[in-house]
Amino acid sequence: MTAQPFDVAPGNSGPLIEARNISKAYGPTHALRDVSLEVGRGEIVAVTGPSGCGKSTLLHCLSGILRPDSGQVRFQHRDIAAESEHFRSRLRRTAFGVLFQFGQVVPELTTIENVALPLQFGGARYRDAAAAARRWLDQLGIGELAHKHPGEMSGGQQQRVALARALVTRPEVLFADEPTGALDSLASEQVLTVLIRLAREQGTTVLLVTHDVQVAAYADREITMRDGQVETDGRITISGAVR
Repeated sequence: MTAQPFDVAPGNSGPLIEARNISKAYGPTHALRDVSLEVGRGEIVAVTGPSGCGKSTLLHCLSGILRPDSGQVRFQHRDIAAESEHFRSRLRRTAFGVLFQFGQVVPELTTIENVALPLQFGGARYRDAAAAARRWLDQLGIGELAHKHPGEMSGGQQQRVALARALVTRPEVLFADEPTGALDSLASEQVLTVLIRLAREQGTTVLLVTHDVQVAAYADREITMRDGQVETDGRITISGAVR
């Protein structure tokens, strides 16, 4: 088990992640405007909205990839937006997992080397990291691809490799930014089904950015954004029953 970057007392109550009045601009363009939200432990939350509404910027601020211009991003009650890039990078190697639309696997590395990479960055020996990577590849049904390179795989297979890499450290939070945007409908369903199943089994909190209502339906709760602000925030209902 990889050590967490800071300790939190057992049984800590309250939201796992909070955004408090965060704003972010790129020059004259305001991507986020005074956004506040909370995400509880084990929740699967979909962030939806039209292109350019600020949903990816929100995810990047919550995951520590970007620092907001103002406001706080709190993880386990600690303001990570006020921390150094070194601290936030270490957080993304331990407590956070990040899955992007195109996977961003390293083309020069084999599948097992790609998945083992976060553990090696954390100081694990390659033998131990590779063994853990192999277990995740088997769970995702792609163990036979362990020694293949990304160029030898389909888009759906590459995205499963990226998912294994995001989960190999057993993160508390998985941030997924349009994870099925480059996949066909069958591959999308396969990746999402596996992602949700593994998140449920581990109790992983998931923040899923998507513009696809069918993808959002996999979540417990949907946050809709428009013009850099939260427009709606509520539980997802299916056949009249609230999840």
